[in-house]
Amino acid sequence: MSPRSLKRWLSAKHCILLIAESGEQVCGYGLVWCHKGTRLARLYSLAVKHTMQGKGIAKMLLAALEKQTSERGRIYLRLEVAVNNKNAIGLYKSLGYRVFGQYSDYYHDHSDALRMQKNIRQTSELKVARLTPWYQQTTEFTCGPAALLMAMGALKPATELSQTHELALWREGTTIFMTSGHGGCHPFGLALAANKRGFKSEVIVNTTEPLFLDGVRNENKKVVLTTVHQQFVDGIAQANIPLSYKDVELEHIEQWLSQGFSVLLLISTYSFVGKKSPHWVCVTHLDEHCVYVHDPFCEPGSDKQLAIDCQYVPIARSDFSKMSAFGGQRLRTAVAIANN
Repeated sequence: MSPRSLKRWLSAKHCILLIAESGEQVCGYGLVWCHKGTRLARLYSLAVKHTMQGKGIAKMLLAALEKQTSERGRIYLRLEVAVNNKNAIGLYKSLGYRVFGQYSDYYHDHSDALRMQKNIRQTSELKVARLTPWYQQTTEFTCGPAALLMAMGALKPATELSQTHELALWREGTTIFMTSGHGGCHPFGLALAANKRGFKSEVIVNTTEPLFLDGVRNENKKVVLTTVHQQFVDGIAQANIPLSYKDVELEHIEQWLSQGFSVLLLISTYSFVGKKSPHWVCVTHLDEHCVYVHDPFCEPGSDKQLAIDCQYVPIARSDFSKMSAFGGQRLRTAVAIANN
């Protein structure tokens, strides 16, 4: 790691940096990044001076990092390691890390990386009944279509995961306007788009009022949003898509998943990035402690966030109620799709 990069990490709020010393000599360090708003952390870097290797320093550093990471409320610690780094892989496995994926052409020399993780709070291990592909949204306003692509891909692996498909879904489901810029997607619009592609859809929303009017001051935009909302309401009725007006609870998501549905959930991004924006994610599974989601947004050009950080992201059940409500009207909504 370069001195410039290390200096930037030292000032990062969600960073844990530990230094190993022998006498007055620095002999190693470990760096963990704790993802805001989730129960996930990533081992960003672990290094031991060459002349000090073989003395158990890496193991002690990692144990101390795990302890501090757990104390910050994180449940899973993830890392990437080169497939040809047998010593490191052996160390991680001996400490309880398990391989759960692989990246091709990950490093500068085009070598592959294993994706490993450890449950550092002794909760249940990551067990996914159905694999869900991860797809990164290509615009700021297409989180809904990206989440829908992932949900459809989990049910039909042949689903085309492309920007062309993403934008087509957006055109069908967009509210046209949002608080600023292009509009995101209405839950009814996403349900209709899935229904059009041969999936059965269901929707839960806790209000009969037009959605996403919070923060929109322009009266013309409000009229457009209201008109689009009513068009979607009519479309849902014409397509006979089951619609329930109530709060989305974890029990509803659990029931959907047990019945073979894929679930899209609207959340507030405030806990993630400190901005109050509606954001669609795809729920992959649940366990006794967490809800796991694929987040389609991965910060472009960031060395702090990688694709691995946006996949199977653990959100504590205790945080679900706060995170799944958006805006002054406390909007809660979810869309479930399944094969016909």
